[in-house]
Amino acid sequence: MNPIIQMLKEENISEEKTNELFQSFTENPLMAMGIIQQLGIPPEKLQELMGLVMTQPNLIKEAVEELGLDFSKVEAAKTKLKEGL
Repeated sequence: MNPIIQMLKEENISEEKTNELFQSFTENPLMAMGIIQQLGIPPEKLQELMGLVMTQPNLIKEAVEELGLDFSKVEAAKTKLKEGL
C-alpha cells in the first residue's frame, strides 16, 4: 500500500476524504496542501506526511493510480504549479 494512503488510514482519515485529497492533487496541488492541514492529523505526523508529499512526488502518482483516479490531471496540475512559481 502507498505510504501516504497508509498514513492517512492510520490517522483514521475516511476513504472519502482520502479520495477527495488525491482528487484535489489532480486539480490544484496548492489546495490539496490546505486540505491536508485540515484533516486533524497530529503535527508530527502532518510534518512527516508533508515531507513525503514534497520529497517523493512519485508517491502521489502511485496513490492516484491505486485509488483509480486520472493521473493525467496530476501532470497538468504540476505544470500549472511550476508556471505559477
